[in-house]
Amino acid sequence: MTNLARVPYVDGVLSAAQVAQSAASIAAMQEPCGAVPWSVGEHVDIWNHVEAAMAMLVGGEVEAAEAAYAWVPTLQHPDGSWPMKIVGGVADDSRPDVNMSAYFAVGLWHHWLVRRDLRFLHRYWPSVRAGLDWVVSQQLPFGGIRYTPSEEFALLTGSSSIYHSLRAGVALAELLDDPQPEWELAGGRLGHAVREHRDLFEDKATYSMDWYYPVLGGAVRGRAAYDLLEARWDEFVVPGLGIRCVHTNPWVTGAETCELAMALDTIGDHRRALALLKDMQHLRESDGRYWTGWVYDDGEPHDGEPRDVHWPVEHTTYTAAAVILAVDALGEVAGHSTAGSGIMRGTSLGPHFGELALECGCSGERVSGLTGHAS
Repeated sequence: MTNLARVPYVDGVLSAAQVAQSAASIAAMQEPCGAVPWSVGEHVDIWNHVEAAMAMLVGGEVEAAEAAYAWVPTLQHPDGSWPMKIVGGVADDSRPDVNMSAYFAVGLWHHWLVRRDLRFLHRYWPSVRAGLDWVVSQQLPFGGIRYTPSEEFALLTGSSSIYHSLRAGVALAELLDDPQPEWELAGGRLGHAVREHRDLFEDKATYSMDWYYPVLGGAVRGRAAYDLLEARWDEFVVPGLGIRCVHTNPWVTGAETCELAMALDTIGDHRRALALLKDMQHLRESDGRYWTGWVYDDGEPHDGEPRDVHWPVEHTTYTAAAVILAVDALGEVAGHSTAGSGIMRGTSLGPHFGELALECGCSGERVSGLTGHAS
């Protein structure tokens, strides 16, 4: 039985019972091995799987969350990386993915904040350390982290998330007295690239994640973060519904909306963060599950394509997870949160990585070999 006194909530948006219900909906879609797919019958990726584990822990599904963490090392490659796509407990796309291979560090640090279980950290630290060692080995000359070992380009969203993962990894290393100075060096170069050389990343500017992730991941803060979010606000935000996944399409998605809410929370913009969290609740079902998104009627010609419908026709664990983590972050103002509520703000991670010189001598010019590729 979930102890609702320990489950976060936001007055006027979601109660503790509703948050616990959504955590239970994620656990209900968990596979017997511990893996959490996007939805029933869909594939698993480590990033979204870890996010689901974090949300289940926050929502009181402790046993399911820890089963999810126990599954993660079983799919790790010998070099420390994780496969891009997993179906039925087996790698369906075995290409190693840098962002997925880094995010276990965030989940493990979050578990520590909530549970304070040192034995749990020691159990999974070797896996996290191997993963981050591999990730930093994939750093490109300008500071971004290449998408896969076989491709010479970096994605801004993934690299921004990796910046957050490296900070979590360094916090774990310090706690466990196992310093990792090379991660700090890589983090410094990566943060510089995200702040100063976003033009050197693969162009994915139509996607909202490339807009807000430099803030959510922590590399961009202060006035620069505020200005970055203001710059494209009207392109992506649809009042009353949430935010577009892609600015060219009349399609709002719940996970991206909640992530933007958490990005706003990192800069203290609680008013707009709460508004977004409230706006996206039209995607909620009465049993706590969440639709992925909603295609709305924007008044433009659409060649007979349906509007005002849920699309895709699915309830996703990652959407419910983003909601729960956003509630935990925003509930902190009123004291209705867990000890892990600052995980996206990075308040528990210590100082940001310093501005370190780029050893390659790149001063911002486009690096030879960065060519256009689709992700």
